[in-house]
Amino acid sequence: MMFNLKGRVVVVSGASSGLGAQMAEGFAKQGADLVITARRIERLEQLAEKIRKLGVRCLPIKCDVTNVEDVNNAAKIAEEEYGKIDVLVNCAGSAKNNGVLNMTDEEWQFTIDTDLSSVFYVTRAFANIMKKNNYGRIINIASMYGLVGNTAMDTVAYHSSKGGVVNFTRAVAAELAKYNITCNAICPGYFATELTEETLKTEAFTNYMKATVPLGRYGHEGELNA
Repeated sequence: MMFNLKGRVVVVSGASSGLGAQMAEGFAKQGADLVITARRIERLEQLAEKIRKLGVRCLPIKCDVTNVEDVNNAAKIAEEEYGKIDVLVNCAGSAKNNGVLNMTDEEWQFTIDTDLSSVFYVTRAFANIMKKNNYGRIINIASMYGLVGNTAMDTVAYHSSKGGVVNFTRAVAAELAKYNITCNAICPGYFATELTEETLKTEAFTNYMKATVPLGRYGHEGELNA
């Protein structure tokens, strides 16, 4: 194993599919015990069964990260089960894409709630557990769109939310360092997931990636958490 995480407890939000599921499995392969959360409990239970075959514990919890009560309840259940939380990966997210001229209030609010406010809710809940043990590692999955604009598609709320996650990460890293809790963000480019695969396979996006991505393609499963 590249890292020995035996005895560590890792929480991954948005683990029912895509990068969240891949990361949960990646941590399990390094020996970590898992807490996996998402809205689709049946997907989580399938993943938990797969993870347990790797010889580690896995606790699936149904949780809507935009619902504060759900988040706080998930943190309580996780702490009761394991007694601590060592690592938190904020991976849950979604977006409604539109440009600044045409985006509706509902599209804006949905994206901000799902991709930014949720990171605050989840971090607050689980960092308070980390503080008790004077140890924690928080990893926020932002996006390259949190750092740059793009000409491929209009998605102003997504840019705004992910830019917020990047600076939220800086603020939390500074605030929680005194509790031996670090906070970092990963800003991936394009990866094939349940939410993106249909778009990535279009001719327009294929041409865009050939012109802008050094490898000329989007990321494949396992490459982010390898």
